[in-house]
Amino acid sequence: MEKIKLILVDDDLLIRKSLAMVFKRESDIEVLGDAADGNEALRLIEKEKPTIVLMDINMPGVDGIAATRLIKGQFPDIKILMLTTFADKSNIQQALAAGADGYLVKTDKIVDLPIKLRAATLGVGILEPQVLNALTQKENEALNQLTPRERDITRLVAQGMKNKEIAGTLFLSEGTIRNNLVVIMEKMGVENRSQLGLAYFE
Repeated sequence: MEKIKLILVDDDLLIRKSLAMVFKRESDIEVLGDAADGNEALRLIEKEKPTIVLMDINMPGVDGIAATRLIKGQFPDIKILMLTTFADKSNIQQALAAGADGYLVKTDKIVDLPIKLRAATLGVGILEPQVLNALTQKENEALNQLTPRERDITRLVAQGMKNKEIAGTLFLSEGTIRNNLVVIMEKMGVENRSQLGLAYFE
């Protein structure tokens, strides 16, 4: 099985070293290197071509949100998972709008990070309960365009469920879920699951 290639981006050297120790215990994850800011991260990514980047937000110079936008612009297939102390709505919305594939807060259990990293590499939008709670519960008017079934599917996507889990919950086939998601994303004007999850709470 091909290894997940990871780059760590955080301005705190101790955090980078601690994260590296956690991931180096995992046989399927290879830490290619680390960076202290967005500029350094971009240079490292251009050289190493990782599978995924674990990105802090508050950094000097080019911050995590700006770096995410730059990286996604050049390397759209590279996954970016935000890991930060900031769980406010503004940062979450900006990060997801910049193209982040997930958003975690540093209060979450560090031992769970490899599991969440693997899920993100498979295309699962990672939004923790604390992150979801930070987003407004006011529904986007676009949701009014959805059928009841489509709204249920959207709600479960926003909760971070995979297609298989959604299918089991709603007693539908995975193919039905996939087909519905194509229609839902078109109606909502979004391009991926992370954006759909955010749109549900806008």
